[in-house]
Amino acid sequence: MVSRPSLETAKAAEPDNFVEPLELGKRVKEIRLSKGWTLEEVSKRTGIARSTLSKIENDQVSPSFTIVQKLIQGLGMDLPQLFVETTPNSIAGRRDVTRKGSGEPHPTATYEHELLNPSISRKKMVPFKTRVRARQFEEFKEWVRHDGEEFLLVLGGKINFFSEFYQPIELNEGDSVYYDAAMGHALVSLSEEDAEILWVVAR
Repeated sequence: MVSRPSLETAKAAEPDNFVEPLELGKRVKEIRLSKGWTLEEVSKRTGIARSTLSKIENDQVSPSFTIVQKLIQGLGMDLPQLFVETTPNSIAGRRDVTRKGSGEPHPTATYEHELLNPSISRKKMVPFKTRVRARQFEEFKEWVRHDGEEFLLVLGGKINFFSEFYQPIELNEGDSVYYDAAMGHALVSLSEEDAEILWVVAR
Protein backbone atom coordinates (compact mmCIF):
# COMPACT_ATOMS: atom_id res chain seq x y z
CA MET A 1 0.00 0.00 0.00
CA VAL A 2 1.39 3.39 -0.97
CA SER A 3 1.17 6.00 1.78
CA ARG A 4 0.07 9.51 0.90
CA PRO A 5 2.31 12.46 1.75
CA SER A 6 1.34 14.83 4.53
CA LEU A 7 -0.09 18.24 3.68
CA GLU A 8 3.19 19.84 4.72
CA THR A 9 5.14 17.55 2.42
CA ALA A 10 2.72 18.20 -0.43
CA LYS A 11 3.06 21.94 0.01
CA ALA A 12 6.85 21.78 0.05
CA ALA A 13 7.02 19.57 -3.02
CA GLU A 14 4.33 21.18 -5.18
CA PRO A 15 1.66 23.63 -3.94
CA ASP A 16 -1.01 22.28 -6.23
CA ASN A 17 -0.54 18.62 -5.37
CA PHE A 18 -3.91 17.06 -4.63
CA VAL A 19 -4.83 15.94 -1.14
CA GLU A 20 -7.63 13.50 -0.57
CA PRO A 21 -8.81 13.72 3.03
CA LEU A 22 -11.48 11.30 4.08
CA GLU A 23 -14.96 12.63 3.16
CA LEU A 24 -13.75 16.22 3.00
CA GLY A 25 -16.68 17.19 0.81
CA LYS A 26 -19.16 15.92 3.37
CA ARG A 27 -17.31 17.76 6.14
CA VAL A 28 -17.27 21.06 4.24
CA LYS A 29 -21.00 20.80 3.62
CA GLU A 30 -21.68 20.01 7.29
CA ILE A 31 -19.70 23.04 8.39
CA ARG A 32 -21.42 25.29 5.86
CA LEU A 33 -24.91 24.15 6.87
CA SER A 34 -24.13 24.38 10.59
CA LYS A 35 -23.29 28.06 10.07
CA GLY A 36 -26.34 28.62 7.88
CA TRP A 37 -24.28 29.73 4.89
CA THR A 38 -25.14 29.28 1.23
CA LEU A 39 -22.60 28.18 -1.35
CA GLU A 40 -22.54 31.78 -2.59
CA GLU A 41 -21.66 33.07 0.91
CA VAL A 42 -18.85 30.52 1.30
CA SER A 43 -17.59 31.45 -2.15
CA LYS A 44 -17.31 35.10 -1.09
CA ARG A 45 -15.60 34.17 2.18
CA THR A 46 -13.07 31.79 0.62
CA GLY A 47 -12.54 33.21 -2.85
CA ILE A 48 -13.38 29.78 -4.30
CA ALA A 49 -15.82 29.63 -7.19
CA ARG A 50 -19.31 28.45 -6.28
CA SER A 51 -19.14 25.71 -8.89
CA THR A 52 -15.87 24.44 -7.43
CA LEU A 53 -17.35 24.39 -3.93
CA SER A 54 -20.32 22.40 -5.20
CA LYS A 55 -18.00 19.86 -6.82
CA ILE A 56 -15.97 19.56 -3.60
CA GLU A 57 -19.09 18.96 -1.50
CA ASN A 58 -20.25 16.28 -3.91
CA ASP A 59 -16.82 14.63 -4.06
CA GLN A 60 -16.48 15.35 -7.75
CA VAL A 61 -13.05 16.93 -7.35
CA SER A 62 -10.16 16.62 -4.92
CA PRO A 63 -9.04 20.08 -3.74
CA SER A 64 -5.46 21.24 -4.02
CA PHE A 65 -3.49 22.33 -0.98
CA THR A 66 -4.13 25.95 -1.95
CA ILE A 67 -7.89 25.35 -1.98
CA VAL A 68 -7.73 23.63 1.40
CA GLN A 69 -5.89 26.65 2.82
CA LYS A 70 -8.59 28.97 1.47
CA LEU A 71 -11.29 26.79 3.04
CA ILE A 72 -9.58 26.90 6.43
CA GLN A 73 -9.22 30.69 6.36
CA GLY A 74 -12.65 31.37 4.90
CA LEU A 75 -14.50 29.02 7.25
CA GLY A 76 -12.61 30.43 10.24
CA MET A 77 -11.25 27.18 11.62
CA ASP A 78 -8.07 25.20 12.21
CA LEU A 79 -6.87 22.36 10.01
CA PRO A 80 -7.87 19.52 12.44
CA GLN A 81 -11.41 20.90 12.66
CA LEU A 82 -11.76 20.57 8.90
CA PHE A 83 -10.70 16.94 8.84
CA VAL A 84 -12.03 15.63 12.16
CA GLU A 85 -15.75 15.49 12.75
CA THR A 86 -17.05 16.07 16.26
CA THR A 87 -19.38 13.16 16.95
CA PRO A 88 -22.59 13.54 18.97
CA ASN A 89 -21.00 11.49 21.78
CA SER A 90 -17.91 13.69 22.01
CA ILE A 91 -17.35 15.43 25.33
CA ALA A 92 -15.73 18.82 24.89
CA GLY A 93 -16.21 20.59 28.20
CA ARG A 94 -14.73 18.38 30.91
CA ARG A 95 -12.25 19.68 33.45
CA ASP A 96 -10.90 18.27 36.69
CA VAL A 97 -8.22 19.72 38.96
CA THR A 98 -6.15 17.62 41.34
CA ARG A 99 -4.35 19.61 44.02
CA LYS A 100 -0.89 18.52 45.11
CA GLY A 101 -1.09 15.39 47.22
CA SER A 102 -4.86 15.03 46.86
CA GLY A 103 -4.98 12.28 44.23
CA GLU A 104 -6.49 8.86 44.84
CA PRO A 105 -3.88 6.60 46.53
CA HIS A 106 -3.18 3.08 45.23
CA PRO A 107 -0.18 1.63 47.10
CA THR A 108 1.45 -1.67 46.11
CA ALA A 109 4.49 -3.57 47.36
CA THR A 110 6.77 -1.92 44.78
CA TYR A 111 5.01 1.33 43.87
CA GLU A 112 2.93 3.96 45.62
CA HIS A 113 0.56 5.31 42.97
CA GLU A 114 -1.46 8.51 43.18
CA LEU A 115 -4.23 8.54 40.57
CA LEU A 116 -4.77 12.06 39.19
CA ASN A 117 -8.13 13.50 38.10
CA PRO A 118 -10.06 10.44 39.25
CA SER A 119 -13.49 12.08 38.96
CA ILE A 120 -13.40 12.03 35.15
CA SER A 121 -14.66 8.73 33.79
CA ARG A 122 -14.16 7.25 30.30
CA LYS A 123 -10.75 8.89 29.96
CA LYS A 124 -8.57 8.06 26.96
CA MET A 125 -5.53 8.89 29.10
CA VAL A 126 -4.96 7.89 32.71
CA PRO A 127 -2.43 10.13 34.49
CA PHE A 128 -0.89 9.26 37.84
CA LYS A 129 2.17 9.99 39.96
CA THR A 130 4.19 7.20 41.47
CA ARG A 131 6.81 6.83 44.16
CA VAL A 132 9.06 3.93 43.19
CA ARG A 133 9.74 1.88 46.33
CA ALA A 134 11.40 -1.12 44.67
CA ARG A 135 15.20 -1.23 44.86
CA GLN A 136 15.78 -4.51 43.02
CA PHE A 137 14.18 -6.08 39.96
CA GLU A 138 13.72 -9.30 41.93
CA GLU A 139 11.06 -7.56 44.04
CA PHE A 140 8.67 -7.98 41.09
CA LYS A 141 7.07 -11.40 40.90
CA GLU A 142 6.48 -10.95 37.16
CA TRP A 143 6.59 -8.31 34.44
CA VAL A 144 4.05 -5.51 34.62
CA ARG A 145 2.09 -5.45 31.36
CA HIS A 146 -1.30 -4.22 30.13
CA ASP A 147 -3.00 -2.92 27.01
CA GLY A 148 -2.29 0.55 25.63
CA GLU A 149 0.71 2.84 25.42
CA GLU A 150 2.53 4.54 28.24
CA PHE A 151 4.54 7.72 28.79
CA LEU A 152 6.85 8.09 31.77
CA LEU A 153 8.61 11.24 33.03
CA VAL A 154 11.04 11.22 35.95
CA LEU A 155 10.02 14.04 38.31
CA GLY A 156 12.67 13.37 40.92
CA GLY A 157 15.41 10.91 41.77
CA LYS A 158 16.87 8.27 39.49
CA ILE A 159 15.45 4.99 38.19
CA ASN A 160 16.43 1.91 36.29
CA PHE A 161 13.84 1.24 33.58
CA PHE A 162 13.54 -2.46 32.79
CA SER A 163 11.69 -3.60 29.66
CA GLU A 164 11.15 -7.01 28.18
CA PHE A 165 12.91 -6.53 24.84
CA TYR A 166 15.59 -3.97 25.73
CA GLN A 167 18.53 -3.65 28.08
CA PRO A 168 17.82 -1.76 31.33
CA ILE A 169 18.40 1.97 31.06
CA GLU A 170 19.03 4.57 33.74
CA LEU A 171 16.76 7.62 33.70
CA ASN A 172 17.39 10.79 35.67
CA GLU A 173 15.17 13.70 36.65
CA GLY A 174 13.69 15.23 33.48
CA ASP A 175 14.24 12.10 31.36
CA SER A 176 11.25 10.41 29.75
CA VAL A 177 10.33 7.29 27.82
CA TYR A 178 7.33 6.26 25.68
CA TYR A 179 6.62 2.57 25.14
CA ASP A 180 4.04 -0.09 24.41
CA ALA A 181 2.56 -1.11 27.74
CA ALA A 182 1.91 -4.70 26.57
CA MET A 183 5.69 -5.11 26.67
CA GLY A 184 6.78 -6.22 30.12
CA HIS A 185 8.21 -3.34 32.16
CA ALA A 186 9.26 -2.45 35.69
CA LEU A 187 10.98 0.41 37.55
CA VAL A 188 13.56 0.36 40.31
CA SER A 189 14.79 3.40 42.29
CA LEU A 190 18.53 3.99 42.12
CA SER A 191 18.52 7.15 44.23
CA GLU A 192 18.66 7.17 48.03
CA GLU A 193 15.14 8.56 48.22
CA ASP A 194 12.21 6.97 46.39
CA ALA A 195 12.15 8.23 42.81
CA GLU A 196 9.01 10.10 41.75
CA ILE A 197 7.43 9.44 38.35
CA LEU A 198 4.67 10.97 36.26
CA TRP A 199 2.95 8.21 34.31
CA VAL A 200 0.35 8.65 31.57
CA VAL A 201 -1.39 5.57 30.17
CA ALA A 202 -3.19 5.90 26.83
CA ARG A 203 -5.88 3.32 26.25
